Amino acid sequence: MDKADIRTRMRAERKLLNQPERVAEIVARALSLPAGEVVALYSAIGAEVPTDDLATALLAQGRTLSLPVVTSRDQPMEFRLWSPGDPLEDDEAGCPAPLDLASTIVPDLVITPLVAFDARGYRLGQGGGYYDRTFEVLTEAVRVGLAFAGQEVDALPVEAHDIRLHGVLTENGYRAFL
Repeated sequence: MDKADIRTRMRAERKLLNQPERVAEIVARALSLPAGEVVALYSAIGAEVPTDDLATALLAQGRTLSLPVVTSRDQPMEFRLWSPGDPLEDDEAGCPAPLDLASTIVPDLVITPLVAFDARGYRLGQGGGYYDRTFEVLTEAVRVGLAFAGQEVDALPVEAHDIRLHGVLTENGYRAFL
């Protein structure tokens, strides 16, 4: 199957998997995430794993939060400081992001949404390439996918620009790849 076919099938699967009890299990495992003082989350869109409760759990651990911002469709994302309740506006990709007045910061740990992942640590995103472009320049950041266990597939087709995750957090816990 090609990436478009996998996206179609796995978006439908993710929608079915997105249940409050599964999300609560993921949040309960937040302590198993790798170290990182500054954590980049995301504002969930559609059936992506919601991050509101995870944000609260990470703040309780003393971590600083940020959200990605697409400022140009062909450039890496930047990250801005964020706390739950801060105002958001749509960025260049139409995703909720902190306002321009929020400070820019470099995260140690990037938690990324995904449509599917495989046991080698490859992720399939929405297809815009934003995270791969960003991971290419944030070489020191730990890359962690946030997903439901049922989003795992046998193997994803890989292209030269695809960058592997260090791990994935699901309702079954944290699983390291690198």
